[in-house]
Amino acid sequence: MAKVAFIGLGVMGYPMARHLLNKGHEVTVYNRTFAKAQTWVDTYGGRCCPTPKEAAEGQDIVFTCVGNDNDLREVVLGSDGVIHGMEKGAVLVDHTTASADVARELHQVLAEKGVDFLDAPVSGGQAGAENGVLTVMVGGDEAVFSRVKPVIEAFARCAERLGEVGAGQLTKMVNQICIAGVVQGLAEALQFARKAGLDGEKVIEVISKGAAQSWQMENRYKTMWGQSYDFGFAVDWMRKDLGIALEEARRNGSHLPLTALVDQFYSEVQGMGGNRWDTSSLLARLEKSAK
Repeated sequence: MAKVAFIGLGVMGYPMARHLLNKGHEVTVYNRTFAKAQTWVDTYGGRCCPTPKEAAEGQDIVFTCVGNDNDLREVVLGSDGVIHGMEKGAVLVDHTTASADVARELHQVLAEKGVDFLDAPVSGGQAGAENGVLTVMVGGDEAVFSRVKPVIEAFARCAERLGEVGAGQLTKMVNQICIAGVVQGLAEALQFARKAGLDGEKVIEVISKGAAQSWQMENRYKTMWGQSYDFGFAVDWMRKDLGIALEEARRNGSHLPLTALVDQFYSEVQGMGGNRWDTSSLLARLEKSAK
């Protein structure tokens, strides 16, 4: 069993840390709002620390799962960051969805201290985190990944190395590009079905048995049909992720016209007050424009 720290107890990190503890690992947690870390310890056990540095001291692996590039730099490189507590030979595994650039930056800085780094963004949403069935996309040294993969599997059903540092984040961008197009297509299809006077439940029951089937269809069509959008990954976070992908595309010369269009649609959802609605709320935008 490993000694681990988990930095960031948001909707993903809170259950991910719990799965590590349940698998017998020795877990220390940190959260920017200390009361949340204390609640986690009161509920599950383990211990909490008031700074990332203290949480990282003496740990084999430090996991981070925070909001964005700047949050990540702060908890890793800040005056109380984990870099000041980690020892040579330890591994930092970052589950934040961030840029490939910040992954490479942290890898370089940590390597100077003898600390290994893996960028390891996840997919599967809050439900995947709660149920311990996340998909983890990893960039970094193969030997380092092999060493920590058994620990990651505490909360993952699939954890794969895609290449060197940065490859995990680039793969997560591919993931979000795919999701954006699928959700927009599902939103348009459901609005079409409603306007055509069809029974949405029966329509989805039939077409989900064929080529149209997707995770989004299986898990979101009922809530979308019921015009309820409080069931998953928030629009604000999706726009952050799509922004990262679009910026990377500008650099590597790829063309993402559909992704850029869906990003604009999500900005309209934000304008409707839907910042914290889940990503399936693209249907709400269509229904508003149709009135």
